[in-house]
Amino acid sequence: MMLRLLLALTAFAGVATPSQADPVKLGSITAIAVGPKGTLFLGDATAGVIHAFETGDADAGKQADFQFAEVAQTLAERLETTPDQITVNDVKVNPASGKLFVAATRGKGKDAMPAVFSFDGGKFTLLELAKLKATKFALPNATEKTRSEAITSMAFVDGKLVVAGLSNEEFASTLRVIPFPFPEKADSASIEIYHGAHGKYETNAPVRTFAPYKISGADYLLAAYTCTPLVKVPVADLKNGTKVKGTTIAELGNRNRPLDMIVYTKGGEDFVLMANNARGVMKIPAASFAAAEPISTPVRGGAGTAGVKFETIGELKGILQLDKYDATRAVVLMETPEKTLTLKTINLP
Repeated sequence: MMLRLLLALTAFAGVATPSQADPVKLGSITAIAVGPKGTLFLGDATAGVIHAFETGDADAGKQADFQFAEVAQTLAERLETTPDQITVNDVKVNPASGKLFVAATRGKGKDAMPAVFSFDGGKFTLLELAKLKATKFALPNATEKTRSEAITSMAFVDGKLVVAGLSNEEFASTLRVIPFPFPEKADSASIEIYHGAHGKYETNAPVRTFAPYKISGADYLLAAYTCTPLVKVPVADLKNGTKVKGTTIAELGNRNRPLDMIVYTKGGEDFVLMANNARGVMKIPAASFAAAEPISTPVRGGAGTAGVKFETIGELKGILQLDKYDATRAVVLMETPEKTLTLKTINLP
């Protein structure tokens, strides 16, 4: 089993064309994204590299409801370890097929080993990455101070991979727009935001999670930061070497870390659904985003909230990962009161 695991975790990567030479061992998987024809993007923050694997997962499947308990126990058995040594780093749905991709880590610290599973029909399958054609893109100037934050979140949008993280620049918070197939170079912009809870402008806080959304017909990224500003960033401004000032439209509460977010439509209205580590799952109406007044003064006292309104979905507790399953459902990874992990579908609230 361990031999198969080691083979699965060794990816054959090229520079800009599919290749099956130059074996590269993944150092980490801090974020994943899914592109066309089942292309699976893995963000290796340790190496500062994005890998794209051709999984061929493009056939539409029947997207049935499911609930799979004991996720950590199941992955631990597959990776020959114990549940306490399993960390699930990201969960993404392939919208073309309905299949899930689950990034996990076996072990802690220097001994940690990343793995990727597909999930379909109630079964986890370890992906043998060494058997897949792949390309890679090395992030220029990825941060060296906090390497795990070189890649914090990714999404494939209109033929391009958008990557959030930190760089070594003076303005470290960075959004990169990388066309696919991968080019030799890509646009990289530094992001500045006003953080109401901290009462100052910040350039070194990474985007924790983001989602693409059109506002008044223009493409934006809705970006969430720790402690918890919600910011809109115009995609058109993300050009190479630019310093972009995002517009803070909400402060969603301090002492909180956003974990995941999606955009969906219900009853003819658009909403953002955001999972947080300390403040539950928030439902945020998007209708007010265009006209929202920028937050540019300190937000103090009380709940520490300001700007666009939101509601907390009380029945959704312990949500660690969140992705859109289809027009009416989402997939969540949740920690139960018994501290076990469950992967299941929910109806969008």
